[in-house]
Amino acid sequence: DGKGYWTAHANGEVYNLGGAPALGSLVKIKLAKPVVGIAADPTGSGYWLVASDGGVFSFGTASYFGSTGAIRLNKPVVGMAPTPSGNGYWLLASDGGVFSFGDAGFLGSTGSLKLVRPIAGMAATASGKGYWLVASDGGVFAFGDAPFLGSTGGQSIRASIVGLIPTADGKGYLIIDRLGKAYRFGSAVTKASVSVEVRATVAVLNVPARRRRRFRR
Repeated sequence: DGKGYWTAHANGEVYNLGGAPALGSLVKIKLAKPVVGIAADPTGSGYWLVASDGGVFSFGTASYFGSTGAIRLNKPVVGMAPTPSGNGYWLLASDGGVFSFGDAGFLGSTGSLKLVRPIAGMAATASGKGYWLVASDGGVFAFGDAPFLGSTGGQSIRASIVGLIPTADGKGYLIIDRLGKAYRFGSAVTKASVSVEVRATVAVLNVPARRRRRFRR
């Protein structure tokens, strides 16, 4: 309903804010690798945490469909995206490798490409038949029914890119940098077209340690 959200810490602690229910965390568990992402299931009553080794932890109504915890990865996992049904998810590695579980279909990756900068985030289309990958320099890679609508290539970005947020109509997206600036493409140029989608989206930002201390005050 857009009236709450969760944030996750690298140690697996989860904070529920607004109307988001408290569903549990990993704070009392010794993790092999740090948590790098959190994603809500479509009901708003569950979420997944994913660690950099691809270990997946489910809470509430979110179901476990598998992980890469037992697989030797070329590069660490940096995030995940659920399918619209909530019956599957994709895990994303920094080389653009995509791992699909449940009803998430594998639609392509950049795992075999030589990237200028590592992949930082991904987002699925409303149909679940496509997704975008975004690199830390703002390069965008579209797969399935996800349209390519532009990237920050050639633009002067203030800080590294950390994620991509699609618009509700699927005809636009925002690319978000580490400092919170949004670069708009397609229908995202009109602010009204993204207001609902932005409220419903959870993003995990990799904040440098020197900035974390400021946020704790």
